[in-house]
Amino acid sequence: MLLIESLAPFDATATERLTLTFELRCKTRLRTQLDSGEEAGLFLERGAILRAGDKLQCKDGRVVEVFAAPEKVSEARSDDPLLLARAAYHLGNRHVPVQVAASLLRFGQDHVLGDMLRGLGLAVSETEAPFEPESGAYGGHGGHAHPHGHSAEGEGRGPRIHDMLLKGKR
Repeated sequence: MLLIESLAPFDATATERLTLTFELRCKTRLRTQLDSGEEAGLFLERGAILRAGDKLQCKDGRVVEVFAAPEKVSEARSDDPLLLARAAYHLGNRHVPVQVAASLLRFGQDHVLGDMLRGLGLAVSETEAPFEPESGAYGGHGGHAHPHGHSAEGEGRGPRIHDMLLKGKR
């Protein structure tokens, strides 16, 4: 079994892929399989959340890039920012992990929450898509510097494992 215990440098070239749902990317101790089918064991710093694009260093020297697996989610859409803010408030009040993007809130598929948001006036649909929810106000993603960019949908998602390592939380 391939052993993965640390982060790879940002500019490392990945030779392997690991595609996981958000729930599995929150686990720091995990027996899994690379996309190639090879068994792998994750033994990462507790509390870290893997995000799409993170690169991990294997004990044998290979580098694995993390990908977000498509999963069943609900999407609430509106062009009205106030309506989206109200919907985000109500989801947050229920401690629901939410991915925030322009005109879109994405959350784990739940018909009760979908009905609640429809009642507020949002269009809600079910789909399969990669899920990268916000980490919350104490997630630790802001205020770091490193040589890679972020997309608009990716901002505020942390704590990314590399952020924790940069802050010396090893």
